[in-house]
Amino acid sequence: MLFINGPLLAVLAFILWGITPLFYQLLPGANALELLAQRLFWSVPLLLLLRLLFKQRTPWRDVWRDKGSLFFCLLAGAIMSLSWTSFIYALTHGQVIEASLGYFTNPLFSIALGVIFLHDRLSRFQRIAVVLAICGLAYQIILAGDVPVLALVMGSAFAFYGLVRKFIRYDIMTALTLETLWMLPLGIVITVWLHLSGQSALAGADTTTHLLYALSAPVTFAPLVLFAAALKRTTLTVIGLAQYVEPSLQFLLAVVLFGEPLQNAKLVSFSLIWLGLLFCIYEMLRQHWRFRHMKMR
Repeated sequence: MLFINGPLLAVLAFILWGITPLFYQLLPGANALELLAQRLFWSVPLLLLLRLLFKQRTPWRDVWRDKGSLFFCLLAGAIMSLSWTSFIYALTHGQVIEASLGYFTNPLFSIALGVIFLHDRLSRFQRIAVVLAICGLAYQIILAGDVPVLALVMGSAFAFYGLVRKFIRYDIMTALTLETLWMLPLGIVITVWLHLSGQSALAGADTTTHLLYALSAPVTFAPLVLFAAALKRTTLTVIGLAQYVEPSLQFLLAVVLFGEPLQNAKLVSFSLIWLGLLFCIYEMLRQHWRFRHMKMR
C-alpha cells in the first residue's frame, strides 16, 4: 500500500464499495439486524489489530480525557449503524438501485448539512445541483407516488455521519474502534432478542452461512482502510470525484447483472441528480486546475 499513490487508493476503495453487492448476493433475504450484530462482533478484534498498525494513533489515556470526541464517537456509531443496516437490507432484498440512488444523493445531502450546521456558502453550481436533486426526488415522490425511503435514509445518514466526524479529534482508526465498541451492546441485545424470538438466521445454519456473516466485517473495513490511506495521499477534489465510482458500479450491477427494473420515475430522478452532480464535478475540476495554476506561478 505504501507504493500506491493516493488517487489509485481512492479509486480502489470506491471500487470495492461499489462491488459489495456481489458479496451480499450470497446472503439473499438475510436478516439485516443480525448481520449488523455479527459485523459489530467481528469488527472489534479486527479494528483493534488494525489500530496497532497505525503509528500516529491517539493514546488511550488521551481518549478518555476528550469527552466531547468520545460522545461524538457514540453518535457517529449510532448513525453508521443505521446507514449500514439500511444499506445491507437493500443489498439483500433486491433493492441495489435504491442503494445506488442513496449514495448518488449523499454529496448533495452533505452540501445541505454544511450550509445548515457549518454555515458554508453555496456556490452557483452547488445551488443548481441541490435544486435539480430536489426536483428529481420531488418528481419521484409526488408525481410517481414512490417514496425512496431506503435511498433517503442512506444518503442522509452517511452525510450526517460525515458531519459528526468533523467534531471527532481522534485519529481515524481510534475513532472507528470506539464507534464500534459503543455499538457492541446493541449487537448483544439484537443477538439475544433474535435467538429468544426464534428469528435468528444463524441458529442451526451451516458453516458457510456463519462464515459469510463473519466476513461482513472485513468486507466493510477493507475499503475503509484504503480510503483512510487515500485521504493522506491525495486531495479532497480527487476523493470527491472518485466517490461517484461506488454508486455507478452499484447502478450497473443492479440493472445489468441483477436485472432490477428501472422504472420511469426512478430514471427521471436519477437523470436530474446526475445532471446536478455533473455541475459539482465541473466545479471541483475547475477549482482544482485553478489551484494548480496558481501554485505553478
